[in-house]
Amino acid sequence: MICADIHTALESLLARYDRDQVVVVCDEAIYHLPLTIYHYPVLCLAVSETEKSIETVSRIWDFMLEHGITRRGVLVCIGGGVLTDIGGFAAATYKRGIDYINVPTTLLAMIDASSGGKTGVNYRGLKNCIGVFAPPVETVIWPEWLKTLPAKQILSGFGEMLKTGLLSDRLWDRLLNYDLDTMNIEALTPLIEECVAVKERIVTADPKEEGLRKVLNLGHTFGHALEEISLTGEAGLIVKRSNSETVQQRSGLLHGYAVLYGLIAELYLSVVKLGCPKEPLQQLTQLMLHYYGKPERKCSNREQLIALMQQDKKNERTAEINCTLIQNIGSPVINQVITPAEAAEALEYLFSL
Repeated sequence: MICADIHTALESLLARYDRDQVVVVCDEAIYHLPLTIYHYPVLCLAVSETEKSIETVSRIWDFMLEHGITRRGVLVCIGGGVLTDIGGFAAATYKRGIDYINVPTTLLAMIDASSGGKTGVNYRGLKNCIGVFAPPVETVIWPEWLKTLPAKQILSGFGEMLKTGLLSDRLWDRLLNYDLDTMNIEALTPLIEECVAVKERIVTADPKEEGLRKVLNLGHTFGHALEEISLTGEAGLIVKRSNSETVQQRSGLLHGYAVLYGLIAELYLSVVKLGCPKEPLQQLTQLMLHYYGKPERKCSNREQLIALMQQDKKNERTAEINCTLIQNIGSPVINQVITPAEAAEALEYLFSL
């Protein structure tokens, strides 16, 4: 739900639970913001992709045990996509599953991570390798959170919105017309609502990703590999902005940036393999160069990227590379197996921009 008053919305949802059966896990970066829900027990976590682990989940399990949470309990997860992923996984596996409520505080979490029921952690360098499908009882979206975010976090979330837009021609045009220079939250809110609606329609039809839901993986085969190598590489991925400033991102590439780069690689393959018109690729490339900067990686690292793609959890056979591509905006095609040579060609295109 999109709400105008976060306090009223949460208290209404929590009224169905016994007061001593409510606990909260919260990203420490937003704990300073006043919320009435903080009169319940709160576990603050410093979360990032590097802490998206079983060890962090164990802390949440311990916290719930210490407060006597039973199978009638509820865990409220307040934070970005990493926190809602690990919080949801902790709730889904605690006493074989308790209720949880997601309160996403980033744009990326609002339109993607906090809904759809995918939960999990990274394992042995592989993103979301361990997890379960377990939907929250509710996702409470309060757009006012976005006014507290830096521009790069809005851009990261918008990368996922662009992915959703490629699945819907009407939404794609509206996203292209959104002014990223001003980042007006009131103008962004109806676009968030539409992105959530598109995802909910897909997830309702295919909750466990047996077919249709795979369209939501567009951009993610290449994107996850780029994200993983930025976390595990010696120096991290280098991002070169359009103004020639070069920034070393040792903490890892933001997910939405990685997805956007992955979209460009997979749109390139869509043009080459499926005859997709070039216009969406050109439009996305222009957005990338103007707002996101472009990734740079030495050619010698492409084998590592391809190896990561071959280990992606979406693959149905060992060592294959499985992508979602598009024939046109609004016409995705799932289960497209590409060769290492085709993957290398797409990476060559991305890195040469």
